[in-house]
Amino acid sequence: MKEILLFGVGIVVGAMNAIAGGGMLLGFPVLLAAGLSPLTANMTSNVVVLPGLVSSAYGYRKYLRRVPRRYAVLLIPCLVGAALGALILRLTPSGRFQDLVPGLVLFAVVLFAFQPLLHFRLRRHLHSKAKQPKSLLPMSLALLPMMIYGGYFGPGFGFMMLAFLGFTKLHEIHQMNALKNVAGSVIALVSIACLFSAHRINWHYGLVMGTGNFAGGYLGVRLTERVSSHALRIVVIVIGLGTATYLGLRSY
Repeated sequence: MKEILLFGVGIVVGAMNAIAGGGMLLGFPVLLAAGLSPLTANMTSNVVVLPGLVSSAYGYRKYLRRVPRRYAVLLIPCLVGAALGALILRLTPSGRFQDLVPGLVLFAVVLFAFQPLLHFRLRRHLHSKAKQPKSLLPMSLALLPMMIYGGYFGPGFGFMMLAFLGFTKLHEIHQMNALKNVAGSVIALVSIACLFSAHRINWHYGLVMGTGNFAGGYLGVRLTERVSSHALRIVVIVIGLGTATYLGLRSY
């Protein structure tokens, strides 16, 4: 019964990520309710989201081909930052992470709440002809702290990545989403590799929910125009605030 519930939640998480993002703000508390500690749930979340990220990147493959090859340099800070973030996570005691996680969840909720403002800025960027910096090297260095966050605690990473790509010369939202999904896949893979020997990933729950995530991501693309992202955003914010409050009261 628990596996059926996790699979179903995985579908919802994948669909939410496809429609409005922030899916793990629902998936994370469900993993906690399934009996995982905050640290184990966080490590397991990489296994949950990876299938959906890979399938989304594949779905955007025709747009990904249009991204100039020089943007591949942005994957270097993804590799380095994700490894650093995951290693810091490994060194974080379970009790200490439990104290930190309410603030991390609240931060992700705030990012999600301000997502419409991000979309407004991106729309202005997409219709702007202003020249952007030609060199991606400084931007790669600026991207590193964001990648460390992604390796340490994933929810909210996608919003920050889109905001960052708004400063590049990309002027098509599908190209940005494609690059964001590739970056997210790299972060999840590197994090899993770094955390594998810690023996804190719950592979059973992660793969069950991840399978649902893969299916939900495919379904979510087709529901994008039929589901109100505004209503979904309100639900996610309420769940996220409730989770942060509950974890905060339990910790303090």
